[in-house]
Amino acid sequence: MRAVVHDRYGPPDVLRLEDVERPVPKEDEVLVKVHATTVNRTDCHRRAADPFVWRLFAGLRRPKRRILGSELAGDVEAIGAAVTGFAAGDQVFGLNPWTFGAHAEFVGVKAGGLIAHKSRGMSFEEAAAICDGALNALTSLRRANLRRGHQILIYGASGSIGTAAVQLARYFDAHVTAVCNTKNLELVRSLGADEVVDYTQEDFTRNGETYDLIYDAVGKHSFRRCKGSLKRGGIYLPTDGWLNIFLALWTRLGTKRVLLGIPPRYTKEDLLFLKALIEAGEYQAVIDRCYPLEQVVEATRYVETQQKTGNVVLTVIDDGAR
Repeated sequence: MRAVVHDRYGPPDVLRLEDVERPVPKEDEVLVKVHATTVNRTDCHRRAADPFVWRLFAGLRRPKRRILGSELAGDVEAIGAAVTGFAAGDQVFGLNPWTFGAHAEFVGVKAGGLIAHKSRGMSFEEAAAICDGALNALTSLRRANLRRGHQILIYGASGSIGTAAVQLARYFDAHVTAVCNTKNLELVRSLGADEVVDYTQEDFTRNGETYDLIYDAVGKHSFRRCKGSLKRGGIYLPTDGWLNIFLALWTRLGTKRVLLGIPPRYTKEDLLFLKALIEAGEYQAVIDRCYPLEQVVEATRYVETQQKTGNVVLTVIDDGAR
């Protein structure tokens, strides 16, 4: 089968398309024929081993897993002997957060893990773009106990996590202020933001407004900068940054706290919750660009510009199947 592999850490150019052995599903796995996957921030960090601490998980000298890609959508090709609930031919979507492998024509996924039947009427590209950003946002907002009446500011509201967070915060009936650049103001309004801030024109930390929760969906702010914009009892919720682990411990008894969950704990129930929101018309995946698998280097370079809107999709099988 074709797969995108890398044998060393480095820039996007270390990625290459290669013929590799097709995986055989274990007894508790389904083998998915991948139609679409994505390139996301985690793929880029892991490929580059940036920051260096990624090597503790991915391999100290070289990558332990040659094939990246965590999000996927496709057809079940085969199932393991112990699998129930799935059959060959089923259309599925999901996330392989620790084992990756979706930048390939086939990938094995645990049947009891983050995989579910794809909603009817949704394309494989749309389905592939759901999980990473939405599960990150969902678990983060639940951890912070976001609820009706809360005021939340989402910084980086037009990215993968940000577009998901806006929609989920709206669903939880919070008052949503979305921060993004000029070109995406109307997009985040359409997703449910009550107010928008153009960061190219205004610094939200200096406008005198305060919030119950500030969600940094792109990892570009800091607790120090945001602290003055939090209400008493407010929470700064980052999506990465190793310093935030120590700040979460340091501030846990304070009147303004850092809340960070590492590692994230996604569940199948979370995935099914998202599927229900999609089918109820309460959530949609936002896609910026689609690239064929052969253009993975170009797709990765674009993701690393940090200017993408929503998700960047890789089409593995472009046959129009739904």
